[in-house]
Amino acid sequence: MTRPNRATLLLAAQVLFACSLPAQIQYNVVRPDTIRKRLDMYKGNDTKREAVLIKLFREAGCTPANLSEQEVPHRKQPNIICVLPGSTAEMIVIGAHFDHVSDGDGIIDNWSGASLLPSLLQTLVGSTPKHTFIFVAFTGEEEGLLGSDFYVKRLPKDQLSEIKAMINMDTLGLGPTKVWVSQSDPLLVNGLGLLAHSMNVPIAGLNIDRFGESDEESFIREKVCTVTIHSLTPETVHVLHRPADNPTAVRFQDYYDTYRLLAAYLTVLDAQLVSDGHSCNAKPIELSSKPASRPRFTRR
Repeated sequence: MTRPNRATLLLAAQVLFACSLPAQIQYNVVRPDTIRKRLDMYKGNDTKREAVLIKLFREAGCTPANLSEQEVPHRKQPNIICVLPGSTAEMIVIGAHFDHVSDGDGIIDNWSGASLLPSLLQTLVGSTPKHTFIFVAFTGEEEGLLGSDFYVKRLPKDQLSEIKAMINMDTLGLGPTKVWVSQSDPLLVNGLGLLAHSMNVPIAGLNIDRFGESDEESFIREKVCTVTIHSLTPETVHVLHRPADNPTAVRFQDYYDTYRLLAAYLTVLDAQLVSDGHSCNAKPIELSSKPASRPRFTRR
């Protein structure tokens, strides 16, 4: 296992997630060279990516008893699931798809998200979180959210109701952190924005409704609170599903800043997420039936 650094986040007292944030939050931070090494392991087909992710989860501290593969109909590759048990039944899901299209290397869409899952797990390993954290590398996103849709539908209703937040990562590293606000819960967005400001990490809201869909929609349909993190802009959308999706498209410092922000965010969410009385009733976007003039996150 790669030994992470220990970081202390010093924050001024302020209102976050409807309660005051502690002045100090300690969390593990994986070194940039390890993040870069994991990002560089994008090569190969989806079956090779599956094997790499299992290896990385194990290295990051996911025990065999908590690491599983969920077979998904019509997909050769399964969902890969690592569970970090908490002290309560309440859950926070962190997801990213690992499948990719044949055009380009798919390092941006979406190895950039999938390869961060083990590193974010590593942020929490060694502690006993309040929430049970579930890290899921979804299969079949590019074929219509097959993996996330199957995952959600297989969850018993009582477990589904225990998911207090779902964080989706898709298409990172093209630039500074962006939030798909129209697909995200305002409470989660505001908390992330305050945290980014306190850490001096650039962040902006940028809706990409016309560009496609991603795995958070499977959770939104079940009224789960979601927040979707990406890095797309109108100037960079041409990279998706094209030969331009290759290592030269990665802006590593921006990518590492996104990782640092999310590592801190998971710790803050675990300590401060208030779910009582808060419900998410957002509906997924309605995609046009007309042919898209720009690439989508997924291809149906």
